[in-house]
Amino acid sequence: MVLGELSNRLLHALRAVSESSSVNEETLTEMLKEIGNALLLADVNVQLVVQLKKNITKRVNLPELASGLNRSTIIRKAVFDELCALLDPKSKPYQPVKGKPNVLMLVGLQGSGKTTTVTKLAHWYRRKGFKPGLVCADTFRAGAYAQLRQNATKAKIPFFGSETETDPARVAKEGVDIFKKEGNDLIIVDTSGRHKQQEELFVEMQDVAAATNPDCIIFVMDASIGQTAHDQAVAFKSRVPVGSVIITKMDGHAKGGGALSAVAATQSPIIFIGTGERIPDLDSFSPTSFVKRLLNMGNIDEVVDMVKTAMPKEQQQRLTSRMQQGKLTLRDMMEQLQTAMSMGPIDKMLQNLPGFSNMQLGDIDANGKLKDFINIMDSMTSDELDSRAVLPPERIKRVARGSGRTIAEVNLLMEQFKMFEKLGHIKPNSFGRGSIPNARALSQLASKLPQPMLQQMGGTSGLGALVRSLNLAEKGKSMPNAFM
Repeated sequence: MVLGELSNRLLHALRAVSESSSVNEETLTEMLKEIGNALLLADVNVQLVVQLKKNITKRVNLPELASGLNRSTIIRKAVFDELCALLDPKSKPYQPVKGKPNVLMLVGLQGSGKTTTVTKLAHWYRRKGFKPGLVCADTFRAGAYAQLRQNATKAKIPFFGSETETDPARVAKEGVDIFKKEGNDLIIVDTSGRHKQQEELFVEMQDVAAATNPDCIIFVMDASIGQTAHDQAVAFKSRVPVGSVIITKMDGHAKGGGALSAVAATQSPIIFIGTGERIPDLDSFSPTSFVKRLLNMGNIDEVVDMVKTAMPKEQQQRLTSRMQQGKLTLRDMMEQLQTAMSMGPIDKMLQNLPGFSNMQLGDIDANGKLKDFINIMDSMTSDELDSRAVLPPERIKRVARGSGRTIAEVNLLMEQFKMFEKLGHIKPNSFGRGSIPNARALSQLASKLPQPMLQQMGGTSGLGALVRSLNLAEKGKSMPNAFM
C-alpha cells in the first residue's frame, strides 16, 4: 500500500487509545506523540505536524467532554478530520467535459515521470468514456518522443509528435489542432523538463501554454523529493497557472507525506497519485478517501464505481436474477472473472475494502491466476459451462489437456466454483431492508467465506459494516460516519 509504514504507525497509535481502559490527558498526549513521530518520519513539514497536534487537542478538549460520551471515538474522529484537512487545499480541480475539447498540459522537472503519467492519465480517462489523444511537446530530452510513442502504442492511444521539429510550442499547437479536428475530447500535452528549475524551462512552458491555451495545467511531482516539493510547486505556480497536481512514485517512497502535505499548502488540489509502473497504476485522489485507506477504513465508493464501470447494467441485472433463482453456473463465474480482470489489478481493488487496505499479496499474481482460470473455462463445452455441477474426473483430465494446465489447477478452479455456487444460495435481498444487514443472512454469508478472509475483515461485524457500506454506496447515499 502507498505509505504503508505511515498507515501502520497511525493505526498503532489509534489502537492504543481504543484498547485503553481509561482515556485521559496522558493517553491523548501519548497518542499525539506517536502520530507526530509517524508524520515526521513520512517527511511531513514540522510546522504542519505541530499545528495538526494542536488542532486535535482543541477538537477533543477532554476536560469539556460530557460524561457518557465515547472518548476513544471522539479522538479517532478528530484525527481523521485533521488528517483530511492537512491534505485538502479547499479548491476544486478542473473537471473535463465529454463531447468538447479538453486540453491538459503537464509540466514538471525532468525525471518526475511526466511522460509515463501522460499515458496513464489518458488510459484512466478513456475508461471513463473519453477519447484521448497525446501530444509530445518535449523537444529537449533525447528519446522523449520515442518513449511516448512506445507507451501510447502499448495503451492503444493515438499520439502526435515530431523527431525533427525543435520548437515545442509549434509541435504542441499542431498536435492540439489535429486532435481537435479528429474529434478527440481529451488532449494531453507532454512538455519538456530540466534537472532543476531553470529560467529557460519556465519561458518554454509559457510559450507552450500560450500556443495551446490549455484548460488546465497539471504539475507533475516526484514523491521522493519530500519537503522540497513545496518550493517546486510555488516556483511553477508563480510562472504558469497550475490548476492541479499529480504526485508520482508514491508506491516506493516512505517520504511521500512531504509531497502530499506541501502541495496542499500551495492551494493546488492533488488529483492523482502514481502507485506503480504499470499503465493502470494511477489512482484518483481525494483527501477523505486517501485518509480512509491510511486508517484501514477502505473506500467503498471507489469499489462500487469500479464495478459499475466494468459491468454493464444488463449483466448486473442478469446476475442478480440468477442469484435470486440460486442457479449460478461456471459461465456466470467466468463472466465475473472477466469483469474482475477488466477492473484492473486485483490488489488495488482489495485495498479499497475496509480491513484490506494494508493487505499485501506478496508474490501472488492474482490477475494471472484469474487469467489461468478463464483459459481453463475456455476449453470447456457449452454444456459444461452451463452446468451447475462440478466436472467429473474424466472431464477434468480432458479440460486440463485442452487448456494446457495441470489437473491440480482444474481441481482448484472446481473448488472455487463450489464456493461461488454456494454464494448463489444467499439471496441479494436477504440482508434486510434499507442499509441494516439481516443478522441471519450475515451469519450465512460469513460461513461461506474462507476464515482468513473473514478475520482480515474483522469478523462478522466487519462483514456487516462492509455490506451496509455497499448498500449505501449502491443507492448513491453518503457514506456513514465511520466512527459513530
